[in-house]
Amino acid sequence: MSGLRQFFRLPAADRGLLVRSIVLLGVARLALWLLPLRVARRILSWGAHPASKPGIRPEQITWAIGVGRRFIPRADCLPQALAAEVLLLRNAHPATLRIGVYKTVHGRLVAHAWVESGGRIVIGELIEGLSHLTPLPPLPPLPGARA
Repeated sequence: MSGLRQFFRLPAADRGLLVRSIVLLGVARLALWLLPLRVARRILSWGAHPASKPGIRPEQITWAIGVGRRFIPRADCLPQALAAEVLLLRNAHPATLRIGVYKTVHGRLVAHAWVESGGRIVIGELIEGLSHLTPLPPLPPLPGARA
């Protein structure tokens, strides 16, 4: 019950952002289970029409995705990155979705996704153990995306 109480103590704008984040994370997770990344990303981008000026700050999006991921099973780095990319674009911020890979000493391929905006990582902070990550070429920008 305290979680619900905390939710209603948030300012209305933060509650709205948190709900949008949870919905986007859920849609992203479901889309990635059923569809290729290219198609899932395009579906999510349908709601990514940019605002005329920045509204919500990237730090707020980082917070909302961080809280929202606790409510969506298996909302790991890729669904988080997809949701963050859409939220950043909706709020007139640049967004670049990146994916990197590395091979473990046992030959297992490990991947990690993150989103950069304004020259810094907004979602998917590179975690310890991924220092050997090789970034793949950036994915093509979504329609309406700013560099």
